[in-house]
Amino acid sequence: MRPSLFMTEIRGQSRRNFLTQCLTGAVALGASVGLRAPAQQAALAAKSRVVIARDPQLRGTSTPVDVHRLEALVDRAMQALFSGEHPAPAASAKAIAAWRRIAGPGDTVSLKVNTLGGRGIATNVELVEVICERLQQAGVKPANIVVWDRDSEELERAGFRIAIGGDRVQCYGTDRVGYEDDLSSWGNVGSRLSKILTRSSSVLINLPVLKDHDGAGVTIALKNMYGAIHNPNKYHPNGCDPYVADLNMLPEVRSRMKLAICDATTAMYEGGPGFKPEHSWKPNSLLVSQDLVALDYTGWQMIERKRAEMGLKTLEAEKRAPHYIATAADGEHRLGYCDPSRIAIVEV
Repeated sequence: MRPSLFMTEIRGQSRRNFLTQCLTGAVALGASVGLRAPAQQAALAAKSRVVIARDPQLRGTSTPVDVHRLEALVDRAMQALFSGEHPAPAASAKAIAAWRRIAGPGDTVSLKVNTLGGRGIATNVELVEVICERLQQAGVKPANIVVWDRDSEELERAGFRIAIGGDRVQCYGTDRVGYEDDLSSWGNVGSRLSKILTRSSSVLINLPVLKDHDGAGVTIALKNMYGAIHNPNKYHPNGCDPYVADLNMLPEVRSRMKLAICDATTAMYEGGPGFKPEHSWKPNSLLVSQDLVALDYTGWQMIERKRAEMGLKTLEAEKRAPHYIATAADGEHRLGYCDPSRIAIVEV
């Protein structure tokens, strides 16, 4: 465990120090060996790619998303993530090839959704269905795909159907299987992990929502893993810093995390994490990356731009800037980049 002085230093951190940490703390990433594969290390040594895929017509004239347009959006995003190109709108074999870079036959894939905010601000069911279809086309058996969050009732309220057993995609909460008996620890975090993560996941795909958080500033991909532990309430002091970063350093999390697709079809710029319709907007977008830090930094900036548009103060001015993003990028964690010069934004 770190000494308590570390927390004191974080609390006293100024905006200038925070931004400096974002801009310089990730330099050590290129030397990181950790649990990353050589290809991942090489990618981080250059730039981390974050794809922003948009479709202004995603909903047409109605509130629900158009599934066919959403499918095309996912395909474009995945192709752009691995090729850097601006692919054609139509689905192609390249999209399936991109998914094979993430998972294939023999893998057990868990999709960690976010359903805490209810159906208005949860991971879109249609998005998850598209991802499950593409994973199966990449060779993953349906029964080896698990859609999950902490609680089955929350999943159902968000529109998911519980499915356990049989030759089909599985969907249930940790409440159905429980947490490991032993703690997994790193830094200031000591938690029991969901058995879905530890026993049903060779590959973890993170499917958060883009939203404001009343304490942590924003809750996107990194903080979505709070839904994988038995004691998330313990780790909300000090804007969740350094707890979010420490949690994502747990070997069981870090070794499995292969991809994050942030659902920004509907997002929140104020009043989160619960759904506040008056503070939501519809970017009709997805943010996709293998670098969760870069994705969270990019999503944070989107939220700040919307706040400015709505005449609200910055999160820093409200004393709830998401400092944990910089912590996740520092020389101790090396989870990704929050330096904009090390992030390659690809818009499709």
